[in-house]
Amino acid sequence: MAALVRPREGRMIGGVCAALARRFGTSATTMRVIFLVSCLLPGPQFLLYLALWVLLPGESRAKANAAW
Repeated sequence: MAALVRPREGRMIGGVCAALARRFGTSATTMRVIFLVSCLLPGPQFLLYLALWVLLPGESRAKANAAW
């Protein structure tokens, strides 16, 4: 499994779905569809997306931290 970082390429808004897709070995489109379908269910999906957007490091920042 790949590290959970928001990639620079393949992102649409924040890169959260692209990061999760890369982590679990699916396509970003599949992950986006899963997210949109999950929004039909009650729950804090948008808050979770925003939290992951803030908490997940960007790909360039994660590489810079790995160099330390």
